[in-house]
Amino acid sequence: MKRFKTITLRVIAGANVATVLIMLLLGYSGCFNPVEHPILACSTLLFPIFLVFNLLFLVFWLFFCWRGAIIPFVGYLICYFPIRTYIPFNIASEPPEGAIKVVSYNVAGYGYGTTGLPKDEPSEVVSWLINCDADIICIQEGGFSSQDARINDVLKKKYEYSKEEAKDKSTVLTLFSRFPILKSEFIEYESKGNSSIAYEIDYHGKEVVVINNHLESNGLSQEVKQNFKQMVKGDLTAEEAKGESRELFGRLRDAVQRRAPQAEAVAAYIAQRRDEGKSVIVCGDFNDNPISYTHRTIAKDLTDCYVSTGKGPGWSYARGGMRVRIDNILCSDEWEPYGAKVDTKVTVSDHYPVYCWLKMK
Repeated sequence: MKRFKTITLRVIAGANVATVLIMLLLGYSGCFNPVEHPILACSTLLFPIFLVFNLLFLVFWLFFCWRGAIIPFVGYLICYFPIRTYIPFNIASEPPEGAIKVVSYNVAGYGYGTTGLPKDEPSEVVSWLINCDADIICIQEGGFSSQDARINDVLKKKYEYSKEEAKDKSTVLTLFSRFPILKSEFIEYESKGNSSIAYEIDYHGKEVVVINNHLESNGLSQEVKQNFKQMVKGDLTAEEAKGESRELFGRLRDAVQRRAPQAEAVAAYIAQRRDEGKSVIVCGDFNDNPISYTHRTIAKDLTDCYVSTGKGPGWSYARGGMRVRIDNILCSDEWEPYGAKVDTKVTVSDHYPVYCWLKMK
């Protein structure tokens, strides 16, 4: 009996070590270029699952053999940085006087594009934008509605400066600002329907670069998302689940490989403007998770406002069984961020708005 117990604990310890190694690989997978390692890039979505597995091992060891708890504990220790990036926990602090409020929001056609809301009815998204009392708002997917003109007119009453642009057939990006917009330019990269725009704004006599991004979408149809949700619930047969897994992986693989050079182009542009001495605020829908190559590349030498001041996983996209933070606000070190949050009360769009306050040092 004692020998059986020893063997069982060793097998469980081996499984725990394997879990820690996979967790470590996934946690730092953002160091690898998806063009060369697409499978690893897609697998980052499994990172929180292995965090939970490791937690279950920790509970097991504490109840049955407390010495074994060193394995999951060391696992969490060596994965501290990706864990903090994925699920930050910070003490809340009030923004100081003079801080500006920045919002990033993929509005999905201001709610009219995804819900079939009658054109003459006010959208919850528009109401939220009117009442959010922000100083800078970066909008993605703002051009899917015949209500655009009316929406812009309403918002322009609150924001003296605005700029709405789309490149070729790409998504419409809009900036609403309380500060003068001096100029704007597209950041050049290859994409069929996505883009990034850099604006220069006059912030009390200082030129600040604000970059609004909508990077390559994963291209998941409602049918694929619904099937994925059923697969997570276990409602599909083994053969159906296998087919859906292939379909999902294929779409994710194609998207991460297209997104990598886009992220590199944005990062290069940021580096160029930083070399010119400009402070930078970066917003937008990255369509990738917080420990991805996309996020790691763009956020290099910048502060992720949610990681430094937010709390919890901060899912900004929660549809079809998928929960992930893909919308971001980043800033250069001239700014101090406060109180980053994701407002999950606004459910009309398939994204939630992300906001924080920034105080220039």
